[in-house]
Amino acid sequence: MCNPFVNVFNLADDNAYQRWQISRETCSHPSIEQLLVEVADPFRLKNSEKQAILARCSRYNMAIYWLRGFSQQPKTLVSALGRQLGLQHLDANLSADEDKITSLQVIQQQPGHQYIPYTNKALSWHTDGYYNKPDRQINAIIMHCVSAAAEGGVNHLLDHEQVYRYLRDENPAYIKALMHPQAMTIPANEDSGRLIRAAQSGPVFSLHKPGGRLHMRFSARKRNIIWRDDAVTIKAVKRINVLLDDTSHSVKIALKSGQGIICNNVLHNRSVFYDSDTHVRLMYRARYYDRIT
Repeated sequence: MCNPFVNVFNLADDNAYQRWQISRETCSHPSIEQLLVEVADPFRLKNSEKQAILARCSRYNMAIYWLRGFSQQPKTLVSALGRQLGLQHLDANLSADEDKITSLQVIQQQPGHQYIPYTNKALSWHTDGYYNKPDRQINAIIMHCVSAAAEGGVNHLLDHEQVYRYLRDENPAYIKALMHPQAMTIPANEDSGRLIRAAQSGPVFSLHKPGGRLHMRFSARKRNIIWRDDAVTIKAVKRINVLLDDTSHSVKIALKSGQGIICNNVLHNRSVFYDSDTHVRLMYRARYYDRIT
C-alpha cells in the first residue's frame, strides 16, 4: 500500500520522504483499468466494491466507478455513495443545489458572473475549492455522469502527490515556497459592487488534519490569481504548468453515462464539449470537507 510514513512531507526528514518515494513509484501513471471498479448498486455497496474503491483512493488518490446495468440515476445516489465511503460533510458552494450537490450543465443565461463550469468551454487544470477558506478545504469529490455530451468533455486527472514528488525531487525549495501561507491569493469575488467572497490567501501544499496526507490548492488560470512575489514561487508555478502540459503523466477519460470519479481532490481539467438535441451533458458534483481514508 502507498500510505505515507510519518514526517514524509517534512523537508527536514529526507529519510522518511525517500522511503515514501520508493513506495509511490508503483503508483505512478495508473491506467483506467487499474482505477475502474464496477458497482452493482450505489445505494448498497458490496464490501468487495467498497474495499476496491478505498484501495484505489489510498493508492492513487482516485477511483473510477461504473454502474453497469444500473438504469436508474437519481441524484441521491451520489450522497448515498459518499456516505458509504465515510464522506459526510458537503460543501454548500454558491452554485450548489439545495441538497448541496451541484448539477453541472450548460446554462445559457447566468445571472451576474458567467461561471465557466456552466458553459461548454474548457476548464484549465485546478483542484476544487481553491478559493475556500482553510476550514472549508475541499478534500474529496464525487463527479457522476448522468449523460455525456455529443462530443468532447474529456477530463484529465493527475494525483497531486505525484506533482509534489516531481517538484521536491527537482528542488526542495519549490516545496518550501509553495507551502508559504501567502503563496497563492484569489482576489475577492464582487458582482455589481456586492462582495460575494473576500480575497483568500493560502499555501499550495498543506497537510490534511487528521492523518497528515497532502492537500493541494491550485489553479492554472492566468487571470484573477496572484502569486507571491518571490522568484522561487514563480519558478515553481512554471514547473507545475510544464508538468501539467505533458499529458503523459495524467489519466484521460471521457465519462459515460453511469460512470463517475471519486477522488481526494486531485488535479483535473475538462476539454470543450458540444451538446446535441439527443446528447446533453449533465454531471452531478459533490464536494466534501472529508477525505477518503
